[in-house]
Amino acid sequence: MEKEIVFVTTNKGKLATAQKYFNKDVKIVYCDYEIEEPNINDIEVIATHKVTEAFKLVNKPCISLDAGFYIPNYPGNPNFPGAFPKRELLNKIGIDGLLKNMKDVKNRECYFKECLAYFDGKQLKTFYGYVRGTLSTEIRGNDTNKKWSDLWYVFIPQNNTLTMAEMTDEQRANRKDGYVNPFLQFSEWFLNN
Repeated sequence: MEKEIVFVTTNKGKLATAQKYFNKDVKIVYCDYEIEEPNINDIEVIATHKVTEAFKLVNKPCISLDAGFYIPNYPGNPNFPGAFPKRELLNKIGIDGLLKNMKDVKNRECYFKECLAYFDGKQLKTFYGYVRGTLSTEIRGNDTNKKWSDLWYVFIPQNNTLTMAEMTDEQRANRKDGYVNPFLQFSEWFLNN
């Protein structure tokens, strides 16, 4: 019998990623709901809030993923933008503004942190992802419907020289950067429960 999970997201790149980690026994149903996020700089709080609110809307097992982007050496605001990359970075200053603000920063270390939350009405589970990298000095790469955000144009995963947007699908899938994948962790747990 096929299992069904509702993925409540407005991000089609996240949906494309999720679909790669489930076999024919699991159907991912895309639900394009915009759920208001709590104004707390904590991806776990945001992800669990979104998944419990999503369950109220669809009354079926749901997943939600929240991702934060952290730049430890961001001038005047360490770890900016944190849990709010879209709202505080992409919508306010954009990628061009980010690169301008980072122009004189030598240590361009940055990382993504993700929290995938699952809720079936009774059980709430969380799974975490993490990938380190560096910020490029310019926008590089091609547009793709698989990108999660415009940060793909400037994020170079650890042990790589290309931005996420410069990589082919195969290069992204096979990169050796120590990525801890929450979709993979969740799918292994879900298929065995």
